[in-house]
Amino acid sequence: MILRVFAALALVLGAGALTFYLWWVGETPFSSAADRHLRVMKERTAVPERYEPFTFADFAALPHARPVSEYAALERRAVSLVGHVQSLFLSLDGDFHLAVVEQADSTRWTDLPSVTAELTPQFQRGSTRWTLEPLHARLRPFPRSGPPWPGGPRRVRISGWLLYDFQYDAPYVSTRPRLTPSPGRPRLTAWEIHPVTRIDLWDDSLQAFVEYSR
Repeated sequence: MILRVFAALALVLGAGALTFYLWWVGETPFSSAADRHLRVMKERTAVPERYEPFTFADFAALPHARPVSEYAALERRAVSLVGHVQSLFLSLDGDFHLAVVEQADSTRWTDLPSVTAELTPQFQRGSTRWTLEPLHARLRPFPRSGPPWPGGPRRVRISGWLLYDFQYDAPYVSTRPRLTPSPGRPRLTAWEIHPVTRIDLWDDSLQAFVEYSR
């Protein structure tokens, strides 16, 4: 009897976890057009031919809480952003999550307004350089534990496709106001660079950015 109860409980939990995953990736029969569009945008594999230089102010000025039919055209643009990767970690979906800040701070980790950039599994695959350990060594993000890197986070230029992750903005979460820079609200905007398709590192000796290729 006990074994049957545990088996039924495991089945229910497994079905619940699968349903949640399919909802999360926008692949349930009940997923909205915005959910499905978001999934397609996140899984792009094309490398842009050129990148438009973008600033943090440019990101903050992008439209919010608009229908997918209005913001989808903006997601056809590829941009590059100069800053510092303040944090870098592996997300549950397999993406490397980069929090790019305008000015690095070697004394704190998360409470800085940042633009999110995501390095997806599609661009990690087959690379020995776009993996967590080499990226940590090159980008020098603020560590979750242990001493900071000498010199703090490195100046970088992160490039890729614009993407609006509406799940981080109102009105998707009705109790969450529009994202603005402030302590405790580290995300500058729901707009991201996702997927990341190019990384350039600042070289002090050359006084120029040098590509950190895959």
